[in-house]
Amino acid sequence: MKILHIYKDYYPVLGGMENHIKMLAESQAQRGHEVTVLATDPTSKTHVEDVHAVHVIKAGRLTTVASTPLSISLPLWLWRQRPEIAHLHFPYPIGELAQMLLGRAERVVMTYHSDVVRQKGLLRLYRPMLWRVLRRMDRIIATSPKYIDSSPYLRRLRDRCSVIPLGIALERFLQVPEAGAKRIRDAYGTPLLLFVGRLRYYKGLQYLLAAMHDVPAKLLVVGSGPMDREWRALASTLRLSDRVLFLGEVSDEDLPVYYHACDVFVLPASERSEAFGTVQIEAMASGLPVVCTELETGTSYVNVHGQTGWVVPPRDPSALAAAIGDLLRDEPKRRRMGEHARERAQAEFSLESMTGRVLALYDEVLASGRAEKRAGF
Repeated sequence: MKILHIYKDYYPVLGGMENHIKMLAESQAQRGHEVTVLATDPTSKTHVEDVHAVHVIKAGRLTTVASTPLSISLPLWLWRQRPEIAHLHFPYPIGELAQMLLGRAERVVMTYHSDVVRQKGLLRLYRPMLWRVLRRMDRIIATSPKYIDSSPYLRRLRDRCSVIPLGIALERFLQVPEAGAKRIRDAYGTPLLLFVGRLRYYKGLQYLLAAMHDVPAKLLVVGSGPMDREWRALASTLRLSDRVLFLGEVSDEDLPVYYHACDVFVLPASERSEAFGTVQIEAMASGLPVVCTELETGTSYVNVHGQTGWVVPPRDPSALAAAIGDLLRDEPKRRRMGEHARERAQAEFSLESMTGRVLALYDEVLASGRAEKRAGF
């Protein structure tokens, strides 16, 4: 099968969507499919290369407006492709409009990763065209049932949606050498909380920092991003510098060790831009209970309240502190929830399961399209 993924960025750009597309594309290629990714390059030049059996086209970028790369060459590259399946990853208006106007795929599907949350002014301009784009999709993939219910767009197109949760390569998180985890615990002490993610506004780390005065633990913050300096300054202002440690980026090889060294994972996200939270799956595969927030997105679909951890209201430091404190005080509960978390990760969120479900959906829409053609529609 010839598959074309379309999004604004691709590895080595870091981010949840970029990582997802990379894992899915490479997994599809490993199964023998001909996979191309069309994205934009950070520079004005176009680069084309094969990476891990995936044909990657990074079209030259003119500029970036409201987090959206503008590229003149991307639509031209798209017109040259003749895939059986074009797979859009929303939101990226340039890619969506280029596919609608110039795409030559047999069938088109879209993974609807997140509503447009912050760029509301541009959304007002794009909304009429967005409805046309969505109605043109042969199928829309939602990453959780909750997102269909809560999105003002997906709930009106429910009959066009299929739920396929995101998945990751679980194996490297399931077990790690105990010596590595012990070194981290010896270095920082216990108990340990862990936050992992890009330091963006919607991650809500400021609310976790505010909760830390009532939490008898240290917090390890793994990741970097635009809020890095502001949140470090806040931790200093709150006199938490000795209990909140900003570690910056951690290598892929070392990251699983940090999960296994810690006692509780916390995702204090504050806005709907946190549409799923794949870091929760990493933590759950590592046997950690999770404390997350209820955003009516996939965060509380991945982490099941009362089974794999606790789900609390967003932007509520007291609720975060209470949930974390409950787990720290009750080791049997903490271990029980951690075991349930690992079981759920393995049952629902593996890369193999996600890839199989996506490929089955491709087969379904292609068969439907070919049947319509034979019938003369």
